[in-house]
Amino acid sequence: MFSAVTNLGAGGLQDVALSDTANGVLYGTFALTGLISGGINNVLGPRLTLFMGTFGYALYVGALWAHQTQGTRWFLIFAGAILGVTAALLWSAQGCIMMSYPLEKDKGKSFGVFWAIFQFGSFIGAIIALAINLRQGHLDAVATSTYIAFLIIILFGIASAFMVLPPHRVVRADGTIVKLNDQSSISQEFKGLLERLKDWRILALLPMFFSSNYFYAYQGAVNAGKFDGPTRAVVAALEGAGAIIGALLVGFLVLDAKWLHRKTRGWLGLACVSVITITVWACGLSWQLTFTRETIGEKINYKDHGFAGKGALFFFYFFGDACYQALAYWIMAALSNDPFTIARFAGLYKAVQSAGAAGSFGMDATGTPYLNELLASWIMMLVSFPLAGIVIYTIKETNYDVEHIDYASDVKKDAESSQLHATGSTEKVASE
Repeated sequence: MFSAVTNLGAGGLQDVALSDTANGVLYGTFALTGLISGGINNVLGPRLTLFMGTFGYALYVGALWAHQTQGTRWFLIFAGAILGVTAALLWSAQGCIMMSYPLEKDKGKSFGVFWAIFQFGSFIGAIIALAINLRQGHLDAVATSTYIAFLIIILFGIASAFMVLPPHRVVRADGTIVKLNDQSSISQEFKGLLERLKDWRILALLPMFFSSNYFYAYQGAVNAGKFDGPTRAVVAALEGAGAIIGALLVGFLVLDAKWLHRKTRGWLGLACVSVITITVWACGLSWQLTFTRETIGEKINYKDHGFAGKGALFFFYFFGDACYQALAYWIMAALSNDPFTIARFAGLYKAVQSAGAAGSFGMDATGTPYLNELLASWIMMLVSFPLAGIVIYTIKETNYDVEHIDYASDVKKDAESSQLHATGSTEKVASE
């Protein structure tokens, strides 16, 4: 639902500068908390971490609602800061679950399924927003009832966190246990974080991490500037559809292709993402050259002639975004199967990603020319590809041969043996 609100352009607000400021603060605190959020997840466990991580989303959407009705600008910025902290917790726990719970051969599918569900919420939210706004007529800002509908759905999401199983209770299809230990310790997490920061492969992926959300500020600003209220909802629905289709295609057909070796799947994924990024952003550049912030012109309605091409561009923006995110997650997931290590990866990924997003929203808030924002977003993605390729080159066919693996059947036998031994000892003492 948060994604749906964001995709409406400037969080559904008429004040783009305020939205940029709130998002800049959000991603700033997100980046700082992300450095330690993986460790927090490992100490508290994913269930409690997810539960804590969802509250900030409810507060932020409530702040949007309050601004729409009361004009409370400060509360929106404050809610953005709180959301940055809680979002880091949620996304670290999510990354741990998505990348460490599945089998190695299913990690691309795992991302595809997650991203499709995640973006399906955005898609449904956009449909709700469109229906409500069409009843209200053409609006400069999103109707307040839209925020209420989103808030109610988010509250159900908060409760759903308790349905998640901890690592030690998850058994994969091959009989292996995700992790025998349910939790880590603060000292272990501090050492683990330092090890991750010294890993050259993670350092090589930093440009990819940094640029993976950088373009959202530009796309949101153009969306808010070029389209009216109902059309922004239509565009948000197209973005959600593009993300769903892109995630499923790249996850199932490319990154988890059964007939290819693991490293080859990584090369194929990198090639596909590179081609998609170059093609889509070249089309975006051709449109961007026709207007500036000062000559943006009248807002476009989805019924207007020529909207189809613009709508298709945003569809493929998010199609490409899903493929880019999938590749980043797949590379991290290919480096380890340990949920504690993966959680640290996820935390660092979101920290660096959020630092980039904070910078991009700050850039947009100062009125940076659209063209500069587009070129910055595009160039950074292009730079990240060869570095990601170096990391893909180091990926092994499997990590099971170097990581300690526990089978549920063995653990059960050990437990039964220990119980029998304890029972026997008790009976012997009793007889004596």
